[in-house]
Amino acid sequence: MTSTTHETQIVSDPDVPLVRIVREFDAPPEKVFRAHTDPDLVVQWLGPRDLTMRIDHYDCRTGGSYRYIHSRDGEDYGFHGSFHEVRPDELIVQTFTFEGMPDGVALERLLLEDLGNGRTRLTATSLVDSFADRDAFVASGMETGVREGYDRLDEVLAR
Repeated sequence: MTSTTHETQIVSDPDVPLVRIVREFDAPPEKVFRAHTDPDLVVQWLGPRDLTMRIDHYDCRTGGSYRYIHSRDGEDYGFHGSFHEVRPDELIVQTFTFEGMPDGVALERLLLEDLGNGRTRLTATSLVDSFADRDAFVASGMETGVREGYDRLDEVLAR
C-alpha cells in the first residue's frame, strides 16, 4: 500500500460554533483508531512538527481521561479532557481543554468511516460555547497543527 498525502478540510460551520475536519487515510479504520488510542503512537504524530509531546496520562476508553503537554523553546502547553464514548474502530467522543484557557472546553467527536480497500475517512468535529471561542480556536494556529499532525499520522500509518 502506498501512502499519499490527502487534503485536510477544515471548515467553520456558519450556523453553530463548530469546526469540522475531514481527512482520508490510506489505512484501515482499526489502524487509524489505534493511532488515536495508543499513547505510544499518539505521541508520534499529534500536533505540529516543531513541538515535542509528553503524555501525563492517556486512558482512551469510555469514562477514561487524558492529559498531555506540548513543548517548544522552553514553553509548555497543557491539554486535558475526558473520553465520553469510545467504540473501537468507529468513534471517539471526548472533551478537550487547553489549560491556558481553562474555561474554553470543546466537545469533540471523531468518526471513522471504512471506505474499503484499506482506506478510512476521518470526520472530526469540535463544538465550543460561542462563535468568538470558535474563531479564537481557529486563530490559535490549530489549522497548522491539525494539517501537520495528520501528515505525521500518514507517516506513522505507513510503517
